[in-house]
Amino acid sequence: MNYKVTGGKKLFGTVETNISKNAAVALLCASLLNRGTTTLKRMPRIEEVNRILEVLRSIGVAIDWQENGDIVLKPPAKFDLRNIDRAAAGKTRSIAMFAAPLAHVLNSFDLPAPAGCNLGKRSLGAHIDALARLGIHISGNEDKHSYHVEAAGKHTAEIVMYEASDTGVENVLMAAAKIPGLTTIKFASANYMVQDLCVFLERCGVKIDGIGTSTLIVHGVKEINADITGYPSEDPIETMFFLSLAATTHSNLSIKRCPIDFLELELLTLESMGFHYERSKEYVAENGRTKLVDLVLKDGELHAPPEKIAPRPYPGINIDNLPYFVPVATQAKGRTLIHDWVYEGRAIYYMEMKKLGAEMLLADPHRVFIDGPTPLHAADIEAPPALRPATLLLIGMLAAKGESMLRNVYPISRGYENLHERLKKLGASVEAVE
Repeated sequence: MNYKVTGGKKLFGTVETNISKNAAVALLCASLLNRGTTTLKRMPRIEEVNRILEVLRSIGVAIDWQENGDIVLKPPAKFDLRNIDRAAAGKTRSIAMFAAPLAHVLNSFDLPAPAGCNLGKRSLGAHIDALARLGIHISGNEDKHSYHVEAAGKHTAEIVMYEASDTGVENVLMAAAKIPGLTTIKFASANYMVQDLCVFLERCGVKIDGIGTSTLIVHGVKEINADITGYPSEDPIETMFFLSLAATTHSNLSIKRCPIDFLELELLTLESMGFHYERSKEYVAENGRTKLVDLVLKDGELHAPPEKIAPRPYPGINIDNLPYFVPVATQAKGRTLIHDWVYEGRAIYYMEMKKLGAEMLLADPHRVFIDGPTPLHAADIEAPPALRPATLLLIGMLAAKGESMLRNVYPISRGYENLHERLKKLGASVEAVE
């Protein structure tokens, strides 16, 4: 599918933040820990969730995706990985998070090697090192493009994560959840999807101390076998998409259900660039923990920030929010430096904005200088094979005068549900075409 975009329009109206992709897939993987029925509420109908569901079905999980968005999952009496859907697994890096929950029901098994966004070399070293300390050993088989897992001798441990990997910590949490006793995880990611998983595991009867901090203490249990309901929370990265869209197109939008704890530094940075907004009082998401606000965004004259913009582990600027500063910077007076130090080569995808007329200089594979403000013009561009870089191009096209084409938008569909339809309700001209 392609997007035909007629840009240069100011947008208007209200949009509601959807449920987080990353929280949704983490809870789908964690449902494998439960021998009872798991119900996950208001799940996003996105391609990443579809791929995980295809893999779950292929190993025997019964799935009912109801009209209201809830997904009900029932595990088989015995898991069988012989017919695992390798094609679906190969399209999502989240398949790596099957390792820990399946290690509680199978002592020896193979998983297809994960893929997902092409963001350069993304090592599973943090997963492999930490899980080994719990007695779960992972080795690779390049010929079969798979990973072999041995898990006969699981035990508690004190773990220091050498990288604050979101999915790495999630794998360790799922491993520790069903190893009776105390497991301590230090230098743990405290990002939104990790906190969502912790909240879900507590619903499963697993006590976790330190949620929201970099040290987690997991009180593992022997068994999880109950009817459990999980509530993945709203997606701060989706909120950031609409913040960037409003700033880049100079539009006055309202965004409801914004997870503010994971957006405060991003909002502060936008404020330093001349962006204005008002926020409501805080209220609590359905999971009983995440703090939400409604934001009213106001157009303002943008200028470059006083410092470079770079991500950090939570509570810093989220690595997935960083790309959305790129289109904003094209409309800000002065020079902005975006430093994407985490991923090898993702900054190269940012340079696709030059095709829309952006003034940009690639200093190295991690740093981009952007000079603005620059009028953007229409272009025909192939979407990069990565979710956030693809969506920042869509924002650029909505700001650019004329008719653009963004081709092969599957990467966007991985993380956003009916995005073009939601944009049309804000006055955008976006058509999905073959």
